[in-house]
Amino acid sequence: MNQNFEATGFYPADILLPKDEHVKNWAVVACDQFTSQPEYWKALEETVGDDPSTLRLILPEAKLNDANVEDHIKQINSTMEQYLADGVFRTLPESMIYVRRTQSDGRVRQGLVGKIDLEQYDFTPGSGALIRATEGTVLERIPPRVRVREHASVELPHVMLLIDDPAKKIIEPLGEACDTMEQTYDLDLLAGGGHLAGWKLTAQQMDAVAEGLHKLCDPTLTAEKYGLGDAAPLLFAVGDGNHSLATAKACYEQEKKSVPQEQWATLPSRYALVEVVNNHDDALSFEPIHRVLFGVEPQDLLAEFKKAYPGAYEGKGKGHTIEVCWSGTTTFVTVPDPKVQLAVGTLQSFLDEYLKTHPCEVDYIHGDDVTRELGSRPGNMGFLLPAMGKEQLFKTVMADGVLPRKTFSMGHAQDKRYYMEARAIK
Repeated sequence: MNQNFEATGFYPADILLPKDEHVKNWAVVACDQFTSQPEYWKALEETVGDDPSTLRLILPEAKLNDANVEDHIKQINSTMEQYLADGVFRTLPESMIYVRRTQSDGRVRQGLVGKIDLEQYDFTPGSGALIRATEGTVLERIPPRVRVREHASVELPHVMLLIDDPAKKIIEPLGEACDTMEQTYDLDLLAGGGHLAGWKLTAQQMDAVAEGLHKLCDPTLTAEKYGLGDAAPLLFAVGDGNHSLATAKACYEQEKKSVPQEQWATLPSRYALVEVVNNHDDALSFEPIHRVLFGVEPQDLLAEFKKAYPGAYEGKGKGHTIEVCWSGTTTFVTVPDPKVQLAVGTLQSFLDEYLKTHPCEVDYIHGDDVTRELGSRPGNMGFLLPAMGKEQLFKTVMADGVLPRKTFSMGHAQDKRYYMEARAIK
């Protein structure tokens, strides 16, 4: 195997795919979508019927608090074993898959499926690992997911990792060479998810990927690229599925306790299947997530905000500028000489402290118009944040550790990753 893979923590994998006769109703959207819409998942149940489907291999988070959730988990694990025994899967040994996803808006997102070494992943803020979380990991969200994974024989990833490749030299050339690869699947996705097609990379193409990724994590180039001379290289930033990846890490760490260290490298649980996407993919958009506070006195809150940041003033200027609205008023507040990279960090730091001493509620809102409408209601206050530029993501994570929670959203729910590939983890 190309030694460059070891330097990047990203490898080919023994990838499981459904046999052709089972593809039609196989792929469903990531389990953490449509959590407040049980009718979405019920409709999927009716569509899938008795056909083999990843719907039978995952626990939608809409069901995470069901009274019979343990029964759901046992059924999932049993179905995994049944699919393996019945020959539902075919295996692509030591492979990577180039993915072409046509989104619901018609744009095409490109990706690359392989496995990562969880020894190279760390979600701790300030970590220097090659693979890092972009937002804070909520530890309380991990144990329920561990219960789903700890006895599972198969994993299905909805994890998307981002690479910072503005020159588009790693994934995008694969899209121009599909005629040299074996096509692995080609299907319309259920529930308005668009279209999905995949191709298996040749050995030469995998070598080129390894070489390209190795160059991206060169410390000298990292220092020049971001102007952060002492920052550890960041090769993969988690875009979606961080808590799923943290769950995989937790299960691996648990298994390590009962296995001699010299056997750790051979544990299937040491690795996790992921899709890698270029941060600069034209179809990948970052949308800001705004804040609305309920049950507040807007003028008092604004005064507290200015007090927290001496020198802050109403109006637009140099620094972090945030639009603020409440009943009958829209204004801007600027914080000069901010101590963090992003305006959302300046705002969230204040809100975290404010909420400790003031009995009010905060919600995280997608969309400018919705935020203005909610923020303008009596007793409410809306904060509209500027969109984060793609070029800010990697530098901010390296400089500040992680982004503030709810910094950005990557696309709409139906355009999230659908489960297609799988990997045996027992």
